[in-house]
Amino acid sequence: MALLGKKEEKTNVPLLGRREDESVATRPGEVHTLLGKGSEFEGKLTFEGQVRIDGKFSGQIVTKDVLVIGDGARVQAEISAGTVIINGTVEGNVRAAQLIELHAPARVKGSLESPALTMDRGVVFEGTTKMENLNKGGGTPPPPGGEGKK
Repeated sequence: MALLGKKEEKTNVPLLGRREDESVATRPGEVHTLLGKGSEFEGKLTFEGQVRIDGKFSGQIVTKDVLVIGDGARVQAEISAGTVIINGTVEGNVRAAQLIELHAPARVKGSLESPALTMDRGVVFEGTTKMENLNKGGGTPPPPGGEGKK
């Protein structure tokens, strides 16, 4: 039976690794990195893919991809991203090349700059907004749901 256990370990380990790689490739909307509740980070965060912050962050965040700030998160930062989804508390300037979404119970203090902005009822926002196409320096914002069909 010990021999059988060893065979299972050899076959399961590569399969698990393969499944994780496949799930990341086939599910682009999933979170790739998480700064969980109870964690605190100070500095500059640069990443690719989707990152979710549920803890405390202070500093600067730069990405061309998606940043999600979870309910209960507290972020003091200058943020530059492709898409920013805020459910928690943010103090600082947020610049998104594609979209900023504010979902209750979000609290935002600072300036928001994006070609598209959504804000749910119950969100507290104190600051300024500037809506323009940040990618090419002009033009019209993308339609709801993306860049359009080809």
